[in-house]
Amino acid sequence: MTNKLKLFFSAIAGVFLVSGSALAGPNGDVRSAPWQMWLQDPASPTADRIVAFNVQLLVIETIIVVFVLGLMAYIAYKFNAKKNPVPSKTTHHTGLEVAWTVIPIFILVGISVPSIKHLYFADHIEEADMTLKIIGNQWFWTYEYPDDGNFTFDSLPIAEEDLKEGQPRLLSVDNKVVLPVETNIRLLMTSNDVIHNWALPSLSVKLDTVPGRINETWTRIHEKYVGKTIYGMCSELCGVNHGFMPIAIHAVTKEDYQKWVLKAQEEFASDEPVQPKAADAVKLAAASQAQ
Repeated sequence: MTNKLKLFFSAIAGVFLVSGSALAGPNGDVRSAPWQMWLQDPASPTADRIVAFNVQLLVIETIIVVFVLGLMAYIAYKFNAKKNPVPSKTTHHTGLEVAWTVIPIFILVGISVPSIKHLYFADHIEEADMTLKIIGNQWFWTYEYPDDGNFTFDSLPIAEEDLKEGQPRLLSVDNKVVLPVETNIRLLMTSNDVIHNWALPSLSVKLDTVPGRINETWTRIHEKYVGKTIYGMCSELCGVNHGFMPIAIHAVTKEDYQKWVLKAQEEFASDEPVQPKAADAVKLAAASQAQ
């Protein structure tokens, strides 16, 4: 792609992002807002690529639609019954048939090459600065920090009656995942029961947690999101309380992260294996449903 085309797509992406930013969640939180028409603000390099690629596809699709509509309008005007009382008996045109077969192939190849590059970028990481292990349960998340003392904690949704001012309904949790910005973070995902899906649109992370298997991806949070909370939810139908498995990541500086790690090591320290809190999760979800 030439520099001029890159600048063109970047300019269009900028227009959409400006309009999308105006629809960001309250208090600077990264989540969808009511009536939002665009993607969530990208908070990672992978999300940056996905948003830019989405704009490129939008431009290509618009050009195709305008071209086809224009062609149809020209045909309707030029070859209507009034202008052509005696219709043409032409049935084949080798040049046209080759063109409308080959051109779409070139378009699809032109789309597939950057698409594959983006998929590889999202999946592959050479070196990680830290690792976060995510475990799905019915119906809550468990998080492990193997590189920072190997402590573990559960993250359950906060019942609606216990929400504080500014906490979003069905997205707030008792224990947020705390992650440092500008850090390559390896994400390892598995499950204790059924298939769940750990999905955060603003990070372009969406991966199944499968029992007996560990899936891997990565992310890196942009520095401008320090102090903000990035929200997501389980995106796999995993049972009756599937809609009550929110994800909340609190982004902090590297210095603040080290301070939090020291507190977390004490708060979540335990010599015994973590016991599932499925009953508590079901109780909280039932209370929310009753509202």
